[in-house]
Amino acid sequence: HLMFNGTENYDDEWFKPLQEVGATGLNGTTNTDRTNYFQTVPTPALDRVLWMESDRMGHFLGAVTQEKLDEQRDVVKNEKRQGEDQPYGLVFERIFDGLFPAEHPYAHTTIGSMKDIDAASLDDVKAWFRRYYGPSNAILVLAGDVNAATARPMVERYFGDIPPGPPLQKWDAWTPARSKATRETLYDRVPQARIYRTWISPPDIDPVSTDLFIAASVLGDGKNSRLYKDLVYDKQIATSVSVFNYELLLSSLFGVVVDVKPGEDIAKVEAALDAQIEKFLSSGPKRNEVALVSTKTRAGIIRGLEQVGGFGGKAVSLAKGELVAGDPAYFQRELDELDRATPLTVVGAARAWLGDNWHQVSVLPYPEYATSSEGVDRSSGLPDVRGETTLDFPDVEQATLSNGLKVFLARRATVPVVDVAIQFDAGFAADAGGKLGLANFTTAMLDEGAGDYDALGFARALEGLGASFGAGSSLDTTTVSLSALTENLSASVGLMADAILRPKFAAEEIERQRKLILTRISQEKASPGAIAQRLLPSLIYGDGHAYAVPFTGSGDPAVVEAISRDDLIAFKEAWLRPSRAEIVVVGDTTMADIQPVLEKAFGRWKAMGEAPAKQINTVELPDKGSVLIIDRPGSAQSFLLAGHVAPPTGDERAIAIAAMNEVFGGSFVSRLNLNLREDKGWSYGVRTVLASARGQRPFLLLAPVQTDKTAEAIAEIKAEYGAFTGDRPASAAELERVILDNVRSLPGQYETAGDVLGSVLASRRFQRPLNYPETLPQKFRSLTPEDIKAVARDVLHPDKLRWVIVGDAEKIREAVEKQGLGQVTVQPMSSL
Repeated sequence: HLMFNGTENYDDEWFKPLQEVGATGLNGTTNTDRTNYFQTVPTPALDRVLWMESDRMGHFLGAVTQEKLDEQRDVVKNEKRQGEDQPYGLVFERIFDGLFPAEHPYAHTTIGSMKDIDAASLDDVKAWFRRYYGPSNAILVLAGDVNAATARPMVERYFGDIPPGPPLQKWDAWTPARSKATRETLYDRVPQARIYRTWISPPDIDPVSTDLFIAASVLGDGKNSRLYKDLVYDKQIATSVSVFNYELLLSSLFGVVVDVKPGEDIAKVEAALDAQIEKFLSSGPKRNEVALVSTKTRAGIIRGLEQVGGFGGKAVSLAKGELVAGDPAYFQRELDELDRATPLTVVGAARAWLGDNWHQVSVLPYPEYATSSEGVDRSSGLPDVRGETTLDFPDVEQATLSNGLKVFLARRATVPVVDVAIQFDAGFAADAGGKLGLANFTTAMLDEGAGDYDALGFARALEGLGASFGAGSSLDTTTVSLSALTENLSASVGLMADAILRPKFAAEEIERQRKLILTRISQEKASPGAIAQRLLPSLIYGDGHAYAVPFTGSGDPAVVEAISRDDLIAFKEAWLRPSRAEIVVVGDTTMADIQPVLEKAFGRWKAMGEAPAKQINTVELPDKGSVLIIDRPGSAQSFLLAGHVAPPTGDERAIAIAAMNEVFGGSFVSRLNLNLREDKGWSYGVRTVLASARGQRPFLLLAPVQTDKTAEAIAEIKAEYGAFTGDRPASAAELERVILDNVRSLPGQYETAGDVLGSVLASRRFQRPLNYPETLPQKFRSLTPEDIKAVARDVLHPDKLRWVIVGDAEKIREAVEKQGLGQVTVQPMSSL
């Protein structure tokens, strides 16, 4: 966290100069083995980002102050509170403590204990930095629009004068031996029991780790996996099963996670789990199961490598390979290991490692290091951005199938993958006046058996093609999507057509899905954020409005209980019809190739009867606000969600409204977040959100804050609202940063096929030109501070906010009432 708070030569927030250049995917993460920092920047900003990264490596300690340490200490403590306050939030702390001896580096969670966070001193921070953050302990990856001939001299120039850092003693591997099973029971506010069973397994670099990855996939990845089919599908004693091999440097974790169906005996579930694992260890996987994992994994790696950076993509893959194996192309070795795996090697690995583990140490001489240059003159500050970025958004071709269904194609040949989406004018709003949750229930059923396949057969067919299928809704639309390998495009689209045109809606699958949805709703009612999202819409829009539905989309439990097969079929026939649909395709294909495939799949598709219509009425703002406190005794945080209606996404002032929101609360360096997170340390993050909608969209404020600062946080929020709409409106500098961010980040925003697909779908949804992203630079550059001031006064109405606060009412109610937000009502969680 401190690494984002300035250096000796640039003592300010890290995000500001990167926002100016249009950086995307910028952040830092840490886990048991490594800490990484990353950002994707336009090529003209390469000098700037290398200057900044080298400055915080070589010129950091002089900028670290006690004030900054105390500020970020509070932020980290709130991050810890936020994580632990979630259902099952304490589980992994207990797993690591239970598996590893106290002296092992993995015996604690990465974030540490509150006691240790409080005890960290300025000297501790500086000693840590000097020990671990030198060049000799770092890996630098540049991926994207740059080559080695250009990059190496730049890296030498900026990093070459930084002293290497001290030699470090490191474990190569440490897998502690365990000879017996241990048990622990933890109590938490959760709606259902969950079993986590974990084993220590070999380090990431060990080829056996790949065999265990395959074993995990066969046992618990997808509907056709052994444990899912037995516990969830056949016996119906669990609602979810997953199995993983979490690969780490010193030793890995092989784990099984089972959500026990409410009302079921945990011992019964454990017995079924034991039986399936014993059966697997006895007979091993089938050859086709191993082949399926190989195909799915290859497809996932291919898709992942389309992206340059962020939390995944080329840069992360190269860095991970160098870290774990000294080989940036290590992923190729992993693919080779997948190809070489057999049922015999997989079951052998499972038999060896789902039991005792071992430990080994290798010692190698530490290489000599020296500085390689005199360094760069940093007295003039951050380098200027040389040149401007431009967005080359792909041309979008159009065609029409014989039944009138429109097709839009954007070609992208980066990887041999084609994404197809069919967008329907339906969504959660289609539930209005009817059965809440029906849209969600219907789309969830589309792949639960279709065409010639039952539910498991359909999933197996997709996996065999390396394809993935999805269906879901927003407020206004329902979208069915497919991602297919180019080589298997026709067959994959055929499965998509089966799901849309020929879903089975089998009675047994309806009941399974009903239980899963009801379980999801019960999970939502245990999560502070989801509770607020379920309750706030009706307060904003009023009963009966098309948008007065839970923003989670899951619906009302009593209604879900009563939804029938006829209801599902009726919704599909009424709303998922060609007259309400358009097809968008992005990827490695041409219109000449894809149109016949789509014509064969959808050209004869027709609908009977008249299509229903949605009435999205205009809502007036209330005379005054109100507060609903959901009493959650003992809560470590109060989750604040507030909102009111705002102009539709398609409003002519949409860009000005978006810019205004980014300054006020919609970005990391927004006023609200800098106040409550960075300055006060009361929250891990505060933000405002303008959700997309054809009608009046919801303007939302989300603020999880520590319980004892609930009222103070509300007071600060009110003060920020007042200043922003009053005597301290958005400044020219704030607006310029937003303009530069939005213009220069455009290439990064539309890097992947999925990004382009989302843009074209949104353009059709809101009746925008298909090249809408290319029109944004001019729209943003034409904005003035007066524009932002005007829309702030039109859009922001702090006195009319409807608040939902999930927290300990006994501790916060009196102080909240004094804030003058409107009538305060308290409702117990048990009534949800």
